[in-house]
Amino acid sequence: MQGQARLAAGRIEQGTAPFGRSHTLDVLRGLAIAGVMAIHVSQSFPSNIHAVDYAFMCGWTGVNVFYFVSAMTMCLMWTQRVETSPTRKFYIRRFLRIAPLFWLAIPIYLVINGTGPSDNAPNGIGSAQVILTATFLHGFWPDSVNSVVPGDWSIAAEMTFYLVFPLLITAFGSRRHLYLALAIVLHLVNVCLFKPWAFALFSAYYGPGHEAFVWTTLHISFLNQLPVFLVGCALFFALRDGFARSDAAIYAVFIALSFVANRITGSHEFNYLMINLVLGALVAGCIKLAIRFQPLEALGRNSYSMYLSHFAVIYGLHQIWPLADGLVSLLIAYVVTAALSYLVARATWHLVERRAQDLAHRLTSAGSDRSILPPTIAATAAGTR
Repeated sequence: MQGQARLAAGRIEQGTAPFGRSHTLDVLRGLAIAGVMAIHVSQSFPSNIHAVDYAFMCGWTGVNVFYFVSAMTMCLMWTQRVETSPTRKFYIRRFLRIAPLFWLAIPIYLVINGTGPSDNAPNGIGSAQVILTATFLHGFWPDSVNSVVPGDWSIAAEMTFYLVFPLLITAFGSRRHLYLALAIVLHLVNVCLFKPWAFALFSAYYGPGHEAFVWTTLHISFLNQLPVFLVGCALFFALRDGFARSDAAIYAVFIALSFVANRITGSHEFNYLMINLVLGALVAGCIKLAIRFQPLEALGRNSYSMYLSHFAVIYGLHQIWPLADGLVSLLIAYVVTAALSYLVARATWHLVERRAQDLAHRLTSAGSDRSILPPTIAATAAGTR
């Protein structure tokens, strides 16, 4: 609690003008889910126009925007609350935010997609994959990633980040250079040591012909995503306290070391790092400019349920779609997918999410606690994926 008080004091001294309103965070979540839906809609309803399909495929960056916003939101919520047992209450809030809908998605997608062999599960889905997914450990074993619930690799990364976040922010506080230093170290460990070792290990385990599958799962592994979250934490405190020349120097070192490591190992993660740094700059710019756009804010507030449900919506549409592939088909399919996913999200809010958040509030409320998080910000911040 003392660590929270010090962080809160720093917030009061430095001010939180960029985060005085959470509308921009919702806009960013809205952009993220719009991008995620774009890539998956284009895979099922291609326009067959290279430039258009490529633009839609770039929607994969939406997941990384979610990571940045998640890291910033966690820092915002942590620094603007002062309460007893903050770590325990943090875990309760995050668990009840993510688990109920995710657990509901597991049986639904098992019925939709079945349990047979697939690109994400070469040997099919068994009890091991289901148990790992239900316990949010699926990110640590290749054929449990994306095999039970489509797109669940990002949920695994989020939940693992939530697990380590209280430890990180308690140890590092607002010293953003420590987050960046750790990001650099973990990136280099992944590129130079873990990824080559794990690729050889799992390629031998799954046998010839599955190298691309193994490579992809290692690319989306938590170790490869954690630096994105750490950069997000650093950006939060830089936005709150002001950027310095030393920040630019550290990012330059990060880029240089990653480039050298990539050339030596051939891990092909340098481009991914550069894309994430550009995305981080864009996220920070949007927050500095206090961007607002109500339609995107509405999507952002419902982005988690839309993320889980849009795969099922696309599957259902694909079964009955009357139009031939083309630009018109793609655009209509995208609009219909977004609309139906939003309606599903509103339904799940009333049926599942609101009840889970009410339970979280009851479990974490105590008369002796003092929260300095404004209610309007708390409600919106809780909407993060």
